[in-house]
Amino acid sequence: MENQAGEMIQLAASQAQVLGITALAVAIIIGMAAMGTALGFGLLGGRFLESTARQPELAPMLLIRMFIIAGLLDAVSMIGVGVALLFTFANPFLGQLNAAIG
Repeated sequence: MENQAGEMIQLAASQAQVLGITALAVAIIIGMAAMGTALGFGLLGGRFLESTARQPELAPMLLIRMFIIAGLLDAVSMIGVGVALLFTFANPFLGQLNAAIG
């Protein structure tokens, strides 16, 4: 009986450790996505303003290209958020741990 209780405690401790490390990984993924997007938009906007100031007649063409790049830049961070949500709600590491123990 004590052996079974010890295994249950070990399983609970392992699950808690996996969940804690996963929460830390999710925070890092979302934080890095936010920082990367913020830096990207800052550089993109600054370069757009520079190029528009140098050649104002190209502003409409540059604006279209800027929005295309902005959409792609935002898509990269949304992929990171999607992966973070996968780790949060459907943790594959926890399933592997349960399969290995059980």
